[in-house]
Amino acid sequence: MTSHRKPRTSTPFTRRAVRVGLFAAGVAGVASAVPAQAATGGATKVAVASDHVFSHADRLDHTEEKDSFTIRQFGKVTAASVRNQANAVSSGCTADDDCRSVALSFQIVTVAGEHTRLNAVNLSDATNKSCTGCQTLAGAYQFVVSTPAPLTLDSAHRRQLTDIHRRLDALTRSDVPATDLRTRADALAAEVNTVLQDAVADAPKGDAQEDVTMHRHLDGWPSR
Repeated sequence: MTSHRKPRTSTPFTRRAVRVGLFAAGVAGVASAVPAQAATGGATKVAVASDHVFSHADRLDHTEEKDSFTIRQFGKVTAASVRNQANAVSSGCTADDDCRSVALSFQIVTVAGEHTRLNAVNLSDATNKSCTGCQTLAGAYQFVVSTPAPLTLDSAHRRQLTDIHRRLDALTRSDVPATDLRTRADALAAEVNTVLQDAVADAPKGDAQEDVTMHRHLDGWPSR
């Protein structure tokens, strides 16, 4: 497992996963991220992961901008529960003295197996609390890669993802207008999707179909 640290509507960029059995979308919050674990007897492997970015801006700290770009490669598992969440809050500022709060979380999860049961949750929430004219954006992007055999990202694909991570950091901390930030975040997510699709194309084949599914939740501008 490799980790790089620093809804209201879900829109998949690619086809839905066809071989992964999906549980109900709702899942209890996972307190921490842990690697794939062997269940009783060591015969069953279950992967659990949770990534969460939270930003808060107010009159004492007018600007807070945070992002996360996490890669979790779990290998062959029989079940996985993964959660990705971004929350941004702006509080107590005025139109003449406004706040800016940005939280962006990118989560990449790879799992392998013929009949993996997957529970994937991707959420974002942006809130203005008595904060006229404040800029508040929360974006959660979750990529679930499922293949018959374990997928290991090679050095070339890792370099591409590292470059996207670097540009995400720069975007998060930029002062670009709200609508531009949203558009550019979507563009970076599309690049991640392309890299993962390319990696899957090079992966060992099996009876089950390889797939990359993206979940996108954005809250904030321009609705608030």
